[in-house]
Amino acid sequence: MTAVFSHGRLRLYLLKLLDDGPKHGYELILLLKDRFLGLYAPSAGTIYPRLQRLEVEGLVTHTAAGGRKVYEITGPGRAELRQRAGELATLESDISASVADLSALAGEIRSEVRGSVQDLKRELREATRQTGRTRWEPPPPGPARPAAPAGESPLLTEFDQRLAAFTVEVGGLVRASRPSDAQLRTAIRVLDGALDGLRHLLR
Repeated sequence: MTAVFSHGRLRLYLLKLLDDGPKHGYELILLLKDRFLGLYAPSAGTIYPRLQRLEVEGLVTHTAAGGRKVYEITGPGRAELRQRAGELATLESDISASVADLSALAGEIRSEVRGSVQDLKRELREATRQTGRTRWEPPPPGPARPAAPAGESPLLTEFDQRLAAFTVEVGGLVRASRPSDAQLRTAIRVLDGALDGLRHLLR
């Protein structure tokens, strides 16, 4: 859980979201993800136990609809929100600051990943030149990939295409250039750095 929700503050924010209208647990997860611009999303294991606790405390109630529990804030829940209005305002301010920090971090990681990939390509091309061999060229593109499934972002399809092309090109460059062990170790470190950057970006 992001540090902004430490010390029971997520509980307060859930009440705030439910004050806008009844919602099921997954809707609350998506709303929190949107609030953090997709950079953070709580797990079901984070959200549902807190909803159950709020229900035990009488601050929310639920009804079953379409096989899902739909949660709704109660009178005592709204009373707690009114009593903690100042704390909620501070929380909103802290969330905005946290989103700004996360956005800056994500931007730095993207730059590092781009730099690592560029370094890898540059080093592999240099290895090819040093061996005096003709630069390996990727094979012509195959049949067009099918359109993205309904509901899937076209960018995900583009990502898959870029990843496949990158893998083919790097593999071909390495085999064509016959790099030294030192060059291979450097290439492996660059790949590891790019992977670490992606892990930080996507976790």
